[in-house]
Amino acid sequence: MSMATIYKIAPRALWQAAEKAGVFTGAPVDLADGFIHFSTVAQVRETAAKHFAGQDDLLLVAIEAERLGDALKYEISRGGDLFPHLYGDLPLSAVRWVKPLPLGADGAHQFPEMDA
Repeated sequence: MSMATIYKIAPRALWQAAEKAGVFTGAPVDLADGFIHFSTVAQVRETAAKHFAGQDDLLLVAIEAERLGDALKYEISRGGDLFPHLYGDLPLSAVRWVKPLPLGADGAHQFPEMDA
């Protein structure tokens, strides 16, 4: 199963540290689980609501799934959906774009236009 673009929600400070290091090794939850969690375009809004509710100063990172090779696995997770998991570090060369993910007046995250 291959999807053109997958998404990572990351706190700005964590992502800026990754940019300085030249690689993203994962958020604390990723390190604890042994893989980097991603979402597809159909999953990312629910991921934000479930795991990042009320959090500000987040970034939405779009990644070219094909650039991650065999280390990217689609595995059953929440609700039986297949979620993309990366078993390894995320090379920044696979990143398509990084955009702010602000909170709106209603408290929900305001998503930019995304690629499927």
